[in-house]
Amino acid sequence: MNKTGIVIILLCFLATAAVVLWERRKARKTMEEIERMLDAAMTGSFSETNFDESRLSALETKFAHYLSAAEASSRNVAQEKDRIKSLIADISHQTKTPIANLLLYSELLMEETLPVSAKANVEALYKQSEKLRFLIDSLVKLSRLENGIISLSPQPAALQPLLESVVEQYTAKASEKGLSLQMQDTDAFAVFDFKWTAEALANIVDNAIKYTEHGAITISAVSYEMFARIDISDTGSGIPESEQAKIFARFYRSNSVQEQEGVGIGLYLARQIISGEGGYIKVASVPGKGSTFSIFLPK
Repeated sequence: MNKTGIVIILLCFLATAAVVLWERRKARKTMEEIERMLDAAMTGSFSETNFDESRLSALETKFAHYLSAAEASSRNVAQEKDRIKSLIADISHQTKTPIANLLLYSELLMEETLPVSAKANVEALYKQSEKLRFLIDSLVKLSRLENGIISLSPQPAALQPLLESVVEQYTAKASEKGLSLQMQDTDAFAVFDFKWTAEALANIVDNAIKYTEHGAITISAVSYEMFARIDISDTGSGIPESEQAKIFARFYRSNSVQEQEGVGIGLYLARQIISGEGGYIKVASVPGKGSTFSIFLPK
């Protein structure tokens, strides 16, 4: 090969290398610019800087349109959440006084000397007022949880104080019905929000007392490597297998317990709380022999 051919090949190689290096530099600059645009988007300081016909300018324009739409959508969501928060607060505030008055006047009437039929009606009025108060309180709590107005704050903690607080709250109610509410001491711990987990356990214990006529309700906890399990067992009427998957649905009530007080929201609220903490609830039951609700909390 003569010198001219070698020079031509060398020039072609150099030209190719130059083109490759130029394209790589161009690609690097493009990536750096896109990275800058993303960083600006995350900090909320993004703005279009180039207004030519290049691909990068078109990308900036699309980014600007996308971020404008995203900002508007975020603003709409925030406004809607504020409206829901305001509505929930209004419902909670506006219903408290009328319900409290219904309960007060019902109690005053029960202290009066009334005919037997009238006394029965007043007692029914009181019970329905209590039911209405519980329903409103539960719906307000549920709405606040589902709409993110109240957020769960799980923290590592021992389970013993949590279980003791629930037992203390329901010992008198169990005793009034002739039931024993027992707790087994535990050194288990888990990651949970104390207030809201106590609310979830309270709803389950309240149901256990409600649907148990004789015997005991027992609360215990077991620790595993990755999670802790709280068991709430009763000797009540039990739940048929065909209904065990339904009892956690909102407002579900079995035909067999329609005569019992309740609105069918306690277990639904309990499941929402526990699942919001990264846990879950299971139930094992034999009709006529009782039920065990198991709450699994992460460690």
